Order: sequence, then C-alpha cells, then structure tokens
Amino acid sequence: MLDGVFKLLGEYGNMVPRYTGPRCLSERLSVGGCDLCQTACPHDAILIPQSVVIDPAACTGCGLCVQACPSGALEYDVTAPLNAVREQKTGAARGQEPEAKLVCSRSEEGGKALPCLGRVTVSTVMAAGAWDVPLTLVHGDCGTCTLGGPDVPESVARVVQDANLLRGATGRASRVTVRPHDPARAGSGETVSRRGVFGALARGARTMAAQSIPDSPLPFVDWSEPEDRVPSEWQWRVRALRPAPAPDAPVHWPAPVVDDTCIDCPVCANVCPTDAITRDVQPDGSVTLTLALAACTGCRACEASCPPQAIRMQPEWRFEALEALVLLRDSGNILQ
Repeated sequence: MLDGVFKLLGEYGNMVPRYTGPRCLSERLSVGGCDLCQTACPHDAILIPQSVVIDPAACTGCGLCVQACPSGALEYDVTAPLNAVREQKTGAARGQEPEAKLVCSRSEEGGKALPCLGRVTVSTVMAAGAWDVPLTLVHGDCGTCTLGGPDVPESVARVVQDANLLRGATGRASRVTVRPHDPARAGSGETVSRRGVFGALARGARTMAAQSIPDSPLPFVDWSEPEDRVPSEWQWRVRALRPAPAPDAPVHWPAPVVDDTCIDCPVCANVCPTDAITRDVQPDGSVTLTLALAACTGCRACEASCPPQAIRMQPEWRFEALEALVLLRDSGNILQ
C-alpha cells in the first residue's frame, strides 16, 4: 500500500501546468499579447514579463489558467480525465450507474476526483457526448475555496457551452450537469486538498488512490516535431466530433480567412502559436498562405496582428475542411 501512497503523493505534487513558450501569444509577439492566464489566476501565481512565469509556491493547480489559455500554451494531461469518463462509461455498460461523474477534491462525494473542476476542458465534455454518457461535474463550496475560488462554476459553464457549440455539428449534445456537492452524500468520497493530502492519506490511502485521477507530469514539447505543435486539447476536440458529421456539415471552429487587402507580409504566420498558418514564397515570386484548420486554436493572434487588417475570423467551416489544408491566399506573381 505504501507504494500507492508515494505514487499518489507524486501525482498530487504536480500542481504547475506545463508551459510551452512557442505557443504563447506573448512570446510570439502578437499585437496586444495576452494576459488571460494571469487574469484568470485567483492566486496571483502568474507573471508575464514577456513569457509566462508561474510561481510554484503560489500555484494550487486549479487549472483556471489552462481553461483560459486560447492557444494551449498552458496544459495539464487531458487524457487523465478522458480516461476517467471512459472507465465510468464502461462500468455503466456492466450494469453500474449509467453516468460519469467528476468531482473536485474539496467535495466529499464519491466519484473520480480532480484537484479542481478548473481542470475540466472542452475535449472532456465533448468526449462524454461522443460516448453518449451523461456527465455530472460536482464542485465544492467555491465561494470559500482557497484552491480554485468563486469563479470556477462560471468558468466550467463556459467550457460546457463551448463544447456543445462544437458538438452541434454531430446532432448530439453532451448531457452535462454542473452542481455543488450534496451534503447528504458526505462521506461517500475522500476529501483531497493540497494542504490536507497527508491527513487524507492517513485516513484512507487505498480509497483515495482509487478515486483520484492521476496527474502525472507532461514531457516538454519537441517543437521540431510538427505533430507536437498542436495541443492535445485541440487534437482531442477533433477526435471527439463523433458521430462524425456529414462532410458539408458546419462545424463551429473559428479560424481566419484573408481578403484582397493582404500585402503578403509574414506577420500572420509568424504570430500563429501552433504554426497552423504556413506562408510559402514560390520561385515566380508568388506567395501562398495555407491553413491547417485542425491545428488552429482560434486565438485570433493573426487577426489582431495583421497590419492591413485583412484577416477576419470565420466562425463555421465544413467538417471536411478539418482533414485538409485550406488555401487562404494565392497572390500570383508579385515580381511582375
């Protein structure tokens, strides 16, 4: 049992999210930069002198900065909550309670426990809809919580709304209930907090280990690998568009389009945090801009930074566009 205790201590010790500098709009020098993570943090744990700096002593691992980040520069392991939902779906198929439930660590209800519901992302909610399993998200007393704070329920509600905007193309919304914990169910689960983890371990390490969602550290991103440039969150959003929409079905996936006032400068490609926009100069002097739609996070850095303001965000795209390169512009021979 001690091995499980030490493993759990290691998992709950990983509070600070992974930061990938090339995805950060501040490091990309996009016009206006971005301070959404800093604004979302309830503990003043984030500074942005130019790139994001997180104070590990102040960070509680609530995840609100990750929910707010528009480009995936801040991340936790999305596969952990996804697997927790899938495991509960499998259990329902064996005759158990026909729902998946994720609970915050401050709730005393049973269920798969996250440190805070600020860790819930769009892809997890979308996956619940793809698997057609109802999902209940249970938070504690956020008004007095020193881990996540009072903004958590509203932030989670936005995540659910965004997930169902995306799932609209599938014709099957995710069935999600967000609610506070039920005092009548107190004692059915272990309370796990950053400060109280040792006490909780002493009371019942085996039970807590069974309920807690692993939070293992993520490896650093190798930017030389193109497939690593797209955050896992956005990769899973595409995978969770199931049942698959018709090829011409409109999918809510805000991404840029370019008009004829474009001056063929490289700014949009330079500021794109996932290299979703590619600028190629042909031998004849023409410039082409292409977009890998599935890699676009909709951060709007290109729109904000475009010198002639030739870019606008198109909110919906045909589903089939997620599987191919989109030609944004072909300038023709600019040397003539």
